[in-house]
Amino acid sequence: MKEGQIRIPSGCAISGIFDKSGKSMSGEAVMRSIAVMHNRSNGLGGGFAAYGIYPDYKDYYALHVFYDTEASRKNCEHFVKQHFDIIDHSKIPTRRIKEITDEPLIWRYFVTPLSSKLADSYHDEREYVAQCVFKVNTCIDGSYIFSSGKNMGVFKAVGYPEDVGRFYRLEEYEGYCFTAHGRYPTNTPGWWGGAHPFALLEYSVVHNGEISSYDANRRAIEMHGYKCTLQTDTEVTAYIIDYLHRKKGLTLHEIASVIAAPFWQTIEQMPPQQREIHEYLRNVFAQQLITGPFSFIVGFEGGMMALNDRLKLRSMVVGEKGDVVYIASEEAAIRIVEPNLSRVWSPQGGEPVIVRLNGGVA
Repeated sequence: MKEGQIRIPSGCAISGIFDKSGKSMSGEAVMRSIAVMHNRSNGLGGGFAAYGIYPDYKDYYALHVFYDTEASRKNCEHFVKQHFDIIDHSKIPTRRIKEITDEPLIWRYFVTPLSSKLADSYHDEREYVAQCVFKVNTCIDGSYIFSSGKNMGVFKAVGYPEDVGRFYRLEEYEGYCFTAHGRYPTNTPGWWGGAHPFALLEYSVVHNGEISSYDANRRAIEMHGYKCTLQTDTEVTAYIIDYLHRKKGLTLHEIASVIAAPFWQTIEQMPPQQREIHEYLRNVFAQQLITGPFSFIVGFEGGMMALNDRLKLRSMVVGEKGDVVYIASEEAAIRIVEPNLSRVWSPQGGEPVIVRLNGGVA
């Protein structure tokens, strides 16, 4: 059978590169890394998240937006002007390549909330921005805000990831962290908004696998004001992480213990204090447990986390050299960038790997 006509359960590729010292690197390295895993994708989605790329606008939210039409753009910009002070805006720079077709209008806005609107909303600043994102994505036809964090941005499209990177001229961006995704959709459509990463505020997620619990997770998270509109199961993960970290104040280790919770029989064998913590997390946040095969790379301001499911049904490899940490679905995708690693390992199922600026690897 021809490629694309068969289901590849272990398809999709993820990669991430993080410099703990905060030193900037170009997007070229992560493009090389994800390109090695070309055969894990089928051309129906690729994308990147990059952190530290907007130092001149680091205090402003960077809204990346897809528009279907000029009318959609005008309607969305009217909304944005009513709710934000626009510091700068422009089309996102791209280069025309034959592999990327049917592109929407792609714009970027650096904004800060209008103080009067923020005060009237009774929200803090980040919740105000999040609610504006959901308002656009649910109420303004043909407009999709797909990135909304400070000093970071998501770049995604329908295509193979190496082509998507060239399309967005990713090699011209410099930051301390890049994540990448090559998509092989099995149950959901391939379209620009449905490509990975999925992001809200500074949180971004790339994912290899399937979320069997998607419907339950979606219904639960939408009870807390989130709206899943992008027709792909991974979207809910970005919202779960935002909810648990920003709204509920859980640590990243605690979030990992919710999303990839240990089995009850494992918890029963833990020391008393540890058992009490895990019992609490499983009971209180049961609706945020994600089931199914997965490996995630989560980007956030000042850090990156990798996590696979508790049965380790999707591959994930971590490597280190100096201050730089590499994470990918395959070791070859790391060694193409850094062949002389000082350390390389595969995390256990449900074991988070957390990297922070000026910190170690936990």
